[in-house]
Amino acid sequence: MAPDAERGPMRLRAGLRVLRRTATEVQVGTDPRWAVRLTDLTPADADLLMSVDPRTDLTELVARAVDVERARALVAVLVDARLTDARPPAAVLRGPAAVDADVWSLLRPDGDGTRLVRARADRVVAVLGLGPTGLGIAVGLAAAGVGTLLLDDERPVRSTDVGVCGYRWADAGSAREHVAARLLRDVAPHVSTVSDRRPDVVVLVEYGVADPVRAPALVSGATAHLGVVVREADTVVGPLVVPGTGPCLRCLDLHRSDADDAWPTLAAQLRTGATPSEPAVPAAVCAGIGAAAVLAHLDGLVGLGAGVTYEVSLPDAVPRRRTWAVHPECGCTALPASLVGAQG
Repeated sequence: MAPDAERGPMRLRAGLRVLRRTATEVQVGTDPRWAVRLTDLTPADADLLMSVDPRTDLTELVARAVDVERARALVAVLVDARLTDARPPAAVLRGPAAVDADVWSLLRPDGDGTRLVRARADRVVAVLGLGPTGLGIAVGLAAAGVGTLLLDDERPVRSTDVGVCGYRWADAGSAREHVAARLLRDVAPHVSTVSDRRPDVVVLVEYGVADPVRAPALVSGATAHLGVVVREADTVVGPLVVPGTGPCLRCLDLHRSDADDAWPTLAAQLRTGATPSEPAVPAAVCAGIGAAAVLAHLDGLVGLGAGVTYEVSLPDAVPRRRTWAVHPECGCTALPASLVGAQG
């Protein structure tokens, strides 16, 4: 298959490796979702394939092979397995977003991870609450190519905030949102922290319990939002609420009230008092889960799924998945998603 004006050189998809299993068998890739084994090869076939990496032009490889037909058949196996890419070369992404693009080039049927990542530059995400978990989510989104991040948290950085998610000892005492903006620019120099556009997603990082006012306002305004609640000894990530579909944060509170008559009284008290500190390891895990959930939504993919939360706590910090249903008394899904926020 010779390249033409609409095609580029045929190559392995970015990130794939060719590995020798035996003298007559090689494996391309290691992930069970796409890895293939080529068996019953001649030693010459195996040597030819072992010379291939994602920079190799497979068309030229066939042309210079001793047995052209055999080489063409081997390349055809790779093409049929969707392990090759013949798209015209695109402008190269640089920085951490390039890594995302390479992985998505393996995950997407069309192999175009670069286009998916570049589309994130036009997205706006707001992060409200910039403790270690919130900062980690914001940094993760910036590193993955999200173009605009709106940051809101005037509270000062505390010494207990210092750690893996980004804050340093020198930041203690400075406003979290100002330090976070600087850290984002260090990771992604072209990221913006100002926009008049309504966010595509709002991340609500709260303490003790979800705010009873902010989340319903986002539902009525048809704004997708991710709830993150840092509790006494664990953190809950989710659900990612797409208004009109699946349970909202109020649904979860109503379920808790059904299970415990005193929950409204407890929740009112949890909204006051000192902000708890966030252990470093759960904060890092939750930041990864939260950033992945937001990116999946921005990319038009299935992320957490409706009503899904993950609870992360020490000592193992292994996320524990829960699924919540819409509460019949909430009314958040009473209208079609297309009409949510269209009233008034």
